[in-house]
Amino acid sequence: MTLTIVLWFVLSIFCDMVGQICLKLGADKLPEGGNLREMAIALGRSGWALAGVATYVAEFFIWLRILAEVPLSIAFPVASLNFLAITFASAVWLGERVGSRQWLGACLITCGVVIVAGTV
Repeated sequence: MTLTIVLWFVLSIFCDMVGQICLKLGADKLPEGGNLREMAIALGRSGWALAGVATYVAEFFIWLRILAEVPLSIAFPVASLNFLAITFASAVWLGERVGSRQWLGACLITCGVVIVAGTV
């Protein structure tokens, strides 16, 4: 795997992490028990939710660049490093409690990614 591809993966995982954090911050401000229309209006007014969507639009194009150069059977497992990144980000930036089983699961996924990436 070339350095350029590795950097594309890092950018993709970073976008996924930022997108999820932004969407979570936006979702936390949704009205309770609202219908779909009220929820859509609230999301449309949420800077966090819009930032999350914009981040995912950027990630979409990054992902296409990755898929143009890396087989899907390699790209998808490597992209699952987002599990570890999002778990870490939710603990650090959102203050969520992350249990030992969650960390273990995220680390096991990372071990699998290392094995898959090593086949390139």
